[in-house]
Amino acid sequence: MKKSTNKKVNSEAEYDFRVGVRGKYAKRYAKGTNLVPLEPDVAKIFTSAQSVNESLRALAGIIRLREKELIAG
Repeated sequence: MKKSTNKKVNSEAEYDFRVGVRGKYAKRYAKGTNLVPLEPDVAKIFTSAQSVNESLRALAGIIRLREKELIAG
C-alpha cells in the first residue's frame, strides 16, 4: 500500500518561506536599486519605464537650461 503524499496546505498562505534564506539578496538590493513607486494617477500616464525616463530626461534638460539662464542673467 502506498503512503499518501498529500500534505496539509494552509489555504490562507500564498507563499511558503520556511526554507527561504533571510537577506540573501540584501547587499545586491542596497547597491543597485533605485525604485520609486508611482502614485496611481501618475502610473496611468507613464505606463513604462521608458516613458518615465524620457520625461525625466526632458525635465532635467529644462532645469539645466533654467539654471544656466539664472546664472547668466
